[in-house]
Amino acid sequence: MKLTPLQLRVAREIVSHARRENLKAGEHLAESLLAEQIGTSRSPVNVALRHLAELGVLNHDSNRGFFMNKDAGTLDELVQDFSTKPDDPLYLQIADDRLAHKLPDLINEADLMRLYKTSRSALRKVLSRIQEEGWLEKSVGHGWSFQPMIDSPQAYEESYVYRTAIEPTGLLSAAFKADSVELASLRRQQQFIANGGYGSMTAIELFESNREFHETLAKWSGNRFILQGVRRADQLRRLVEYRQAAKERTPRRTQSQEHLAILNAIVANDQLAAATLMRAHLEGARKAKVYGENLFADK
Repeated sequence: MKLTPLQLRVAREIVSHARRENLKAGEHLAESLLAEQIGTSRSPVNVALRHLAELGVLNHDSNRGFFMNKDAGTLDELVQDFSTKPDDPLYLQIADDRLAHKLPDLINEADLMRLYKTSRSALRKVLSRIQEEGWLEKSVGHGWSFQPMIDSPQAYEESYVYRTAIEPTGLLSAAFKADSVELASLRRQQQFIANGGYGSMTAIELFESNREFHETLAKWSGNRFILQGVRRADQLRRLVEYRQAAKERTPRRTQSQEHLAILNAIVANDQLAAATLMRAHLEGARKAKVYGENLFADK
């Protein structure tokens, strides 16, 4: 089965989800929950699940749905195969060039088509995706305008200052309420990473696990604006975090251990301790990442 770029990305994220959860053979994968977690409709999820069943990763029962055919921990080879097939090379190239300041703030489709030697239809699909992620907008007149993103050490630091202002506040919210099922899932994921998963997981998998942790806690705050703010920050930091994870793995173990400490405070119903740990976690990450290796130079 030949997948579209979207379907390939969904298949990769389903495998990533299974690995983060350390799912075992026989465990069920619910289409609706996967669609919600990945942020897409059920249609591409269904296609991706069927593709994984064709590869032997899943079993498909027409009445009961999809089940793991093998332990997620045995899927390293498939993950490496997926990692050699980026969901959209054109998207990744535009993102990389923008991070490296190779593209101007204003640009038109004709110039992009010549630069990347691509068709207008393929380009527009990618531009629409980038627009949805919030770092590109259609100009009032002609062409496209890149929006502010994390493309410099200063912007990276500003993102951490912003997150430090809202994420601990969310944990102190009077409306804060943790979901026990989601809490157990987050603890399993972070324990898997701390126990060695940080070494075998791809940069995308590591980021998605990090993103899920922070967005889930923001959701528990009961404050829609805090959740929207964290989601927006995650959209903007996705590209630079991919680069950071690809360059250095060991800090991911420390990161997961700090995540577990925050979750343990939540289990103990100590929101103040959780908020204090979150602030220290974000401050530590800011100092380590912003002032570490330059992620914004030309590759």
